[in-house]
Amino acid sequence: MERTVPRTDSDEIDLYIRTYYSLLRSTGEIQIETLAESHVGMESLLHTHAKGQSPDISALIYTSLRLPLCIRSTRLILLGQLDAVFERWGYPIRGWRSVAAVARRRRAYYDDDETMALLIASRSDIDDIIPVLAAYQIEWNKIHRILSTQQGQILVKALPESGILIDEELETLAAALGIALDDVERLCTAWGSETTVILKAMSGQKKSFALRLLAGSLADYRKAIYSWWRNVEDGISHIPFDQRRVYFVSSNMHSLANLWSGYAVRHQPTLLNYVRESGHESLLEEYRDIETEAIPSNRENFLYYVLKKYLQDGGQAARADRTAQEQKAGLHRVASQHGFDLDAQVVELARVQPDWLDLRIRLDGIEILRHSDAVIVNIDYPLGLAAYELLVRISESASQVEGVYIMGKAATLNGRVGDIMIPNVVQDEQSDNTYMFQNAFSAADVAPYLTYGTVLDNQKSVTVRGTFLQNARYMSVFYREGYTDIEMEAGPYLSAVYELIQPKRHPYNEIANLYAAQFDIGILHYASDTPLSKGKNLGASNLSYRGMDPTYASSVAILRRIIGHEITIQQMTAERDVRSQ
Repeated sequence: MERTVPRTDSDEIDLYIRTYYSLLRSTGEIQIETLAESHVGMESLLHTHAKGQSPDISALIYTSLRLPLCIRSTRLILLGQLDAVFERWGYPIRGWRSVAAVARRRRAYYDDDETMALLIASRSDIDDIIPVLAAYQIEWNKIHRILSTQQGQILVKALPESGILIDEELETLAAALGIALDDVERLCTAWGSETTVILKAMSGQKKSFALRLLAGSLADYRKAIYSWWRNVEDGISHIPFDQRRVYFVSSNMHSLANLWSGYAVRHQPTLLNYVRESGHESLLEEYRDIETEAIPSNRENFLYYVLKKYLQDGGQAARADRTAQEQKAGLHRVASQHGFDLDAQVVELARVQPDWLDLRIRLDGIEILRHSDAVIVNIDYPLGLAAYELLVRISESASQVEGVYIMGKAATLNGRVGDIMIPNVVQDEQSDNTYMFQNAFSAADVAPYLTYGTVLDNQKSVTVRGTFLQNARYMSVFYREGYTDIEMEAGPYLSAVYELIQPKRHPYNEIANLYAAQFDIGILHYASDTPLSKGKNLGASNLSYRGMDPTYASSVAILRRIIGHEITIQQMTAERDVRSQ
């Protein structure tokens, strides 16, 4: 059935996308400057002041956090799927320095001169990388024009080498750049000790990125996915996936593991002692408030937060102890070795340790899981179209898929940061399909475990091509049609689900009904920003349970659903065995 959702008024966005894909057909370097006009013209919600002469600090911070620090001295960016692709083109990246961005999980290497290699998993990475580079270059060159003047050069030379600016220096810099003082403070927080180094680089030269796509065919991407999954299978070779029923989860690498292993709760005295000795007074005060019920935050969520910091400071011994305890509970971690940066976890349900589980997932009858042959395959949620290829690859290897559960961040057009949205309609801008399905979750499944936000079910979600590739007109069309949940993975995952229940490839530009699925489809999105208002990002505060709260509420709901479903299966199997005797 052809879809009836109106097309968005996105001619400027379509022009931008067509422009950079036409340029990428070239076998040589392309100049990001060529895209500046169409980038500015699309009026992205993430780059609202691209046309202005004054720097758009929000856009600069966003892009700075999604690029490695070496970007300040990088000229050429190379894109490819596997190490071998770069080697084949004469770039020995195995000998280059590994670098990483703060807020974007993507394997990258730097030659310590002017070239950086980025490993990509699908064309969604291209739709992410190019606008980020264009926005960063535009804002860099705005600041260059200001700081390259004689007065600007004097200002930069006076900045401290430490990168830590005092109030007077912050005020002087804000006045010179023509921006608000709090914007300068946010920028310096994002850059940290590199602030002076970056500003000197900006004052010294104009930024002119070049980009080269070394391999971009569908076959190249599928080779990367195949290599990734083979690494997972090799990492836990004792589990024959073709003989196991699989519950697929796309979430993160901490929440399910913490809930299942109970490591943080069982090591509470150690963690609290760490808080006291390490001088984290704010954490200690937070814990006292939780214990006295002065605030409603969850004690276990607090311990999970502390555990992350403890493992960062505790070194290899602490991480090895945690890993050993997780493996005893049947949880195995597999780090990606090559290609795109995406870790995985596999949980053997039969090795459950009921006394270790978070109380919120300790269901009656859980001991019967010891007879289960099922596993949970949990991946660190990918970017965009990689989701489709990953789920297709995993489902081909599994004996049977028992459920597909997706948890991730999204923008909300009608809620607040920290709310949880549960869609049953997904408009996928990758395939132009509108997917309708029975979501395995309702508000009642999640609300009991959410302290601060609101759970909104029966929502309509739109899967966009990239974070920069939306403008106000684009958003308003969907909002008028009741679409309030904006993210990047649900559509590709549902395209893979379609192929799990139909004997053909997923369609294009149709209304696709997935109610025939004989397994769970569960999607939970928690709001990380509000693009139509001046909402905060979840990372705005140093310590905020507004991020932990929806993450763990969603994870609890997913694990309760999986455990409950598997208990039912095992009980039915046991009853059938008794009757057959």
